[in-house]
Amino acid sequence: MNKPLRRIAIFCGLLILTLLIRDNWLQYVEADALQNNERNRRIAIERYAQPRGDIIVDGKPITGSKETSGSDFQYKRTYTDGPMWAPVTGYASQAFGANQLESVEDDILTGNDDRLFFRNTLDMITGKEQQGGNVVTTLNTAAQKAAYEGLAERGKGAVAAIEPSTGKILALASYPSYDPSTFAGNSTTTDTKAWQKLQKKNNPDDPMLNRALRETYPPGSTFKVVTAAAALEHGLYTDADAATKTPLPWTMPGTDTELKNEGNIPCENATLRVALQYSCNTVFGKVGSDLGNDKMLETAKKFGFTSEQFTPVRSTASVFSDDMNESQTALSSIGQFNTAATPLQMAMVASAVANDGTLMKPYMVDRLQASSVDTIEQTDPEELSKPMSSENAQVLQSMMETVVSKGTGTNAQIDGVTVGGKTGTAQHGVDNSEKPYAWFISYAKLDDGSSPVAVAVVVEDEAADRGDISGGGLAAPIAKSVMEAVIKSKQ
Repeated sequence: MNKPLRRIAIFCGLLILTLLIRDNWLQYVEADALQNNERNRRIAIERYAQPRGDIIVDGKPITGSKETSGSDFQYKRTYTDGPMWAPVTGYASQAFGANQLESVEDDILTGNDDRLFFRNTLDMITGKEQQGGNVVTTLNTAAQKAAYEGLAERGKGAVAAIEPSTGKILALASYPSYDPSTFAGNSTTTDTKAWQKLQKKNNPDDPMLNRALRETYPPGSTFKVVTAAAALEHGLYTDADAATKTPLPWTMPGTDTELKNEGNIPCENATLRVALQYSCNTVFGKVGSDLGNDKMLETAKKFGFTSEQFTPVRSTASVFSDDMNESQTALSSIGQFNTAATPLQMAMVASAVANDGTLMKPYMVDRLQASSVDTIEQTDPEELSKPMSSENAQVLQSMMETVVSKGTGTNAQIDGVTVGGKTGTAQHGVDNSEKPYAWFISYAKLDDGSSPVAVAVVVEDEAADRGDISGGGLAAPIAKSVMEAVIKSKQ
């Protein structure tokens, strides 16, 4: 071969080699990026070429799919009682993507999960279209309805309810809410406008905020349950009915500021039981100060504070600070200063007490199903931590039951059922300039000693008179209705 032909052959060989390298690079290195690129419309068309699987509550789907017209996306998502269930389902939109369960379990719902490979292969062989699987939740329809309707009467707020023995989430409500169906398609005239109206910059009520999982509030006096647990667990006090060493007035260490109680209540040297019954700031502030930041933080962490929870939807981490001085620790120990909690977190506190000191990991997906309804994954209850000994938890139960039987939580009483609870009215805003939040956490206990439900309720009632805002008045009746709904559904 002469020299010019050899050069041409080498050049052509290099071109072929370059082409092979580029081809393999595209197929094996950039394949995922190209497949997931937002401009790759073929992927989106394929995603909406068949109905999504459903999200199931109490054996019934709360989602669906319907055919569209005038679009190359064949199916779009529909929702039953969309606003009530939005904090659970999230949304799946052709134009705006997905969030919450619709996003976390997207592979199952679209049928693209690797665990559905055998099912999909059989469907391909038989010529059947690929079908999505189902997400079966732990939610309780009656409890969710009671929570949502109770909040709707008040204006803003959230509810979380848990089965203490397993960690199953029974209700997860947030108000105001939104209907995911209104922007499930990709129309610029309807879906885009509906989406824009829901954005916080256009709607200060922020209806798309999941207040049950993603908003942290000062928990106020409901946090005194954690402080009482810390006092018992660290041996500061061992008897709920023994006098505490709490003068009245009590000045916070390192300051000239007296910690005030609400009204003329019997807080001087009050027992832990009486202090919880009347919600004595002085007693629990001094308990926190005496224990110190480290011991209070240790107990708070055991209840779940400072850690995100994945249900599998992510819940924001609740806050109890470290490196606080004695007076700051005192304020944090009554649910003020930097302390902040999600409603799910405070339901976890009540749940751990009700479950004799064992905190179960909260979860809302019971199992995942193939389109044939065969189970491909089952969630098993899992112990998250042990915040209290069973003996101390039972002491704290008796204290919380006193709160409901003859304290600030009487509005949560249920005939024939033992209820334990704690009210809270949490200050917020600069110099307490905003209307306070009304809190209530509780659990119900049946005659056989089992506890079917623990609940946390927070209410932001901007229409109420400031003097009428209290956890016992606004939040406790909602908690009662949720507990009653769960109990009736199990009968």
